[in-house]
Amino acid sequence: MQVEEARRLLAERLGGGPGPPSPESARAVTAQLAHPDTLGPLVRRLSAGDLDLAECTRLSYRHVLGFDKLLLLAGAPRFMLRVHFWHGRTGPAPEDIHNHRCAIASAVVRGRVRMECYEPAADGVPATAYRETIDGPGGAWRLRRVGDARLRLMCTEQYGPGRSYGLAARTLHRVVSEEPTVTLFLETAPQRSVTDVYVRNSSHVTSAEAGRSGSAADGGPVTYRSSATDSGDDRITDEDRITDGEPIGRDGRSDGDERGGAIRTGGAERAGPPPKTPLPPAVYLAELDALAGSLGY
Repeated sequence: MQVEEARRLLAERLGGGPGPPSPESARAVTAQLAHPDTLGPLVRRLSAGDLDLAECTRLSYRHVLGFDKLLLLAGAPRFMLRVHFWHGRTGPAPEDIHNHRCAIASAVVRGRVRMECYEPAADGVPATAYRETIDGPGGAWRLRRVGDARLRLMCTEQYGPGRSYGLAARTLHRVVSEEPTVTLFLETAPQRSVTDVYVRNSSHVTSAEAGRSGSAADGGPVTYRSSATDSGDDRITDEDRITDGEPIGRDGRSDGDERGGAIRTGGAERAGPPPKTPLPPAVYLAELDALAGSLGY
């Protein structure tokens, strides 16, 4: 796929109206672009220089959770298309429960992730709530403590190659990757300027979780995921949005992608997120080249 063709596809599928795109429309176009016969040629063209290298590397960095965020296509404010390179268990910190400023979608290209979805509940586990802001594109994260909360795990699901999901902006979730994994990640038009981050109290984090992943945010549990083949045959109707995709159940089984930062847990201070440091161009191009090669291009 040509770069401009991918841009047009994203613009068409996400729409240009005043309302935000639906999580399902974001999921569907991300799944289409993540197909190896589509993503492989696109990444190969980008790695060969068919991109604004300075702009892409400025907004590409090692995330606080240990995965590399590589910008592929910048289309702000309507979209930002990225590749996430997860390095398995090497991440320096667990992921917190969080939501986003926009509807997002993710498709697994290689490896596997587990997503957990949460909701506020009086009988949930105790957590500390933070409000997160960011100092503009590529800027530093800022966390402000806002109080105590309780969250309940709604569902958990595993996602492997060919699987994809979309999340509404306020959906609380966290993602865990315990093996080398590559995902295609789509950010859509911002709907608000802040996100919510929840850090579970340390007494309620199991030893297994402490070695794996963490907790995250606040918002309405509106989650969409595809069938294993992303055929779009499964359909869902939610009181707020769309069709196409299958709702993740409320039985304690679900999956997800991205975010970082936390300040304290169980009364103990924790270091805030480090500054974002752009990836060197050589690292950025080498990772794109390796991905294109792994897809046969």
